[in-house]
Amino acid sequence: MCHDDMADDTGSMSGGSDEGGGTKGSVFARYFGFEEHGTDLRTEIVAGITTFLAMSYIIVVNPAILAGIPGSDGKPGIVIEGYSVVEVQQMLTVVTIISAVVGLLVMAFYANQPFGLAPGLGLNAFFAFTVVGAIGIPWETALAAIFTEGIIFIVLTAVGARTYVIRLFPEPVKLAIGTGIGLFLAIIGLQAMQVVVDDPTTLLTLGNVASDPVAILAVLGLFVTLALYARGVKGSIIVGVVLTAVLGYLATTVGLTDPGVLFPETLPSAQYDITPLFGAFLEGFTDIDGFVFGLVVFTFFFVDFFDTAGTLVGVGQAGDFLDEDNNFPDIDKPLMADAVATTAGAALGTSTVTTFVESATGVEEGGRTGMTALVIAVLFLLALVVVPFAAAIPQYASNIALVVVALLMLTNVADIDWNDLTHAIPAGLTILVMPLTYSIAYGIAAGLITYPIMKTAVGEFDDVKAGQWVIAAAFVVYFYVRTSGVLTGAV
Repeated sequence: MCHDDMADDTGSMSGGSDEGGGTKGSVFARYFGFEEHGTDLRTEIVAGITTFLAMSYIIVVNPAILAGIPGSDGKPGIVIEGYSVVEVQQMLTVVTIISAVVGLLVMAFYANQPFGLAPGLGLNAFFAFTVVGAIGIPWETALAAIFTEGIIFIVLTAVGARTYVIRLFPEPVKLAIGTGIGLFLAIIGLQAMQVVVDDPTTLLTLGNVASDPVAILAVLGLFVTLALYARGVKGSIIVGVVLTAVLGYLATTVGLTDPGVLFPETLPSAQYDITPLFGAFLEGFTDIDGFVFGLVVFTFFFVDFFDTAGTLVGVGQAGDFLDEDNNFPDIDKPLMADAVATTAGAALGTSTVTTFVESATGVEEGGRTGMTALVIAVLFLLALVVVPFAAAIPQYASNIALVVVALLMLTNVADIDWNDLTHAIPAGLTILVMPLTYSIAYGIAAGLITYPIMKTAVGEFDDVKAGQWVIAAAFVVYFYVRTSGVLTGAV
């Protein structure tokens, strides 16, 4: 079917189209406001598929991180008596999908924003390895802490407190977040593509690109994707990702590589009974140490708050969502979707649900409304029906999207006033710390702490708001709690 035929079919299915593939007469167009946001149904669908492919790895990765292995030499995490590790992973796969869908539906129909949500990386590792492993509190109590955090977020969002804090972000920090996220995405993507690998001396180094089949195919797929994007091909990112995955499958099928190298050797099955996880957080509220519980809630709260804030501002900047003051209009709505998803996820039995930075891939494809989030939700639901096929797109292929978007987000750095050191230093630290610590929140913290100090150093006291000093002080406390060992020493 040719491109024009696809446009005609899309318009007829949606109740009529306007010039350029829009769908003025469709229910979706009216509800989500396609004309107002300068988009159309085809664009939103492509954006949703692109974001889903970029973040679908979480369906496999989240259960692998959260599921514990019992025994002295095992792995910390969620261990359920009477169930094997594989069965727990399957439960967590279903819970991961359902929690993502809950957040996505709120994002679509309440916030009308094109952001994807799911249990977040980093926070799930903190859940399993630090809270359950190092601190030694039961996984049910960890879920209770996340549920508490979610309720706090709902209340703070409802009264506008989260919006107020985000608007306290200094201009250089707001402008730097997008570039910092771009570098962050680049590292994630290049590592998954095995172009960048661990090194004990330099931390990171170039992988064996010429001899590694994964790296060879990933680089080839990246160049094809960039070429398609440069030529203005609509849906170029998704085309590149899918083409790379297909080539990996073909190479495996004809015997160029061993099974499991370029394409999964086996696909996991699904365990749909999530009864042991659902509602387990309630048990976590019994017989708890209030001080330790409070510290855990505090840590989850800080990381989730500023990860989400950074993602919304950074991706919003990439999509030109910010107003003339570099604020995100009606940011309370996507924040509420995030808060509801976190609370629902804890009730279902998974770690913190958050807004995914991979949303930038869909925004770059033109996603501008909740229709993008709705498409992502539908695809997650389809993954629930055929969970084994969710792993069919290898990570090295899906992460090509991250590298492409990373390159595009680097242009945001041009908006920073590098001639003013009180702007350049906080912005620079935000950009550098974010990828090097593998945390959006830490990068934002570096900028927020530095900004009032730099302004004070040059005597520009009036440029610093009282709330900015409070945030800076709060981050100093957070870093003390997070890095001093007080969490593990409290038990």
